[in-house]
Amino acid sequence: MSLDQFLKEREPRWTELNGLITRSGRRSRLDPDAVRRLGALYRSAAADLAVARRQYSGDPVVGRLEDLVRRARQVVYGSERRQLSFRYFVTTGYWQRVRERPLLLLTAFLLIMGPWILSGIWAVREPARAQGLVPGQFSTVVDRKKADFGLTSDQKAEVSTAIFTNNIRVTFLAFATGIAAGLGTALVLVYQGITLGTVFGLTIHAGNGKPLFEFVSPHGVLEISCIIVAGAAGMRMGWALVAPGRRRRRDALATEARAAGEIAVGTALVLVFCGIVEGSLSTSGIGLVPAIIVGLLIGGSFWSLVFWRGRPDRSDLRDGSGDEDAVPEPVRPSVLPATPAPATSR
Repeated sequence: MSLDQFLKEREPRWTELNGLITRSGRRSRLDPDAVRRLGALYRSAAADLAVARRQYSGDPVVGRLEDLVRRARQVVYGSERRQLSFRYFVTTGYWQRVRERPLLLLTAFLLIMGPWILSGIWAVREPARAQGLVPGQFSTVVDRKKADFGLTSDQKAEVSTAIFTNNIRVTFLAFATGIAAGLGTALVLVYQGITLGTVFGLTIHAGNGKPLFEFVSPHGVLEISCIIVAGAAGMRMGWALVAPGRRRRRDALATEARAAGEIAVGTALVLVFCGIVEGSLSTSGIGLVPAIIVGLLIGGSFWSLVFWRGRPDRSDLRDGSGDEDAVPEPVRPSVLPATPAPATSR
């Protein structure tokens, strides 16, 4: 079956299902016939998604159907999840949102780490020229006269606060500027990479490399992870404007902005944890090796949760939204009436 044929035959049912989802809000707003029809259309859309993934994998119709099936599933199965929404979000929902767009995560990683490495090498080789790129709040750590930082407790607290505040600002800028077709996010990530690379390069050149890594390692891996995740969320909104598929740009943006907003909220909670680690461990002088181990453990735990808790729900696999070969699960009798829906042609 050609794509045009597929769309002509199935799209009216998708439109009807979308209308029922909009009307539902709560299932009590649908009469029994509408609830039965919702179940039939949901199963049909899940099967259509499996077909689309198999036969039209490069077409935007796949993303459109993924969103439709996900929203329909929440109406059909979502009562328990709504009651435990915060718990579900913290333990599963946030991690699933982060994992949903792996290519955008990789893009954000390259946009910040590429300039970081290149500018760090340049700063080590050309410190006089690189000095002009260092923000004023970091001037103390790139001063050769302050070997081993040579900072008082108050100065360490000041530098810690400056770094934490800067990373919070960058995280939310990376998210918010995604609305500019993703270009704003890309510029923020590249600029941050250049700034951090220059600071690191000059600090190493000044002989302060060891204390710098001892200070940054416990919280740094997690903070950079937050910036990358926020950047991916921002580009998610931008890409909805650039390539909305068969949806209107407004609808595509609304869908992606909702998901990106969930990522922003979850990342804000992670940043609070970063602040706790930075205030307690980063300034404690625990030593370079323990600091690196702590940082890798914390950062590794974050990405382990992304890959572990971020896996699609088993029910998503059953309804066709997580596995292209999956067969949709019959609607639970406790949620939808057991009366069979009229057969629909395939």
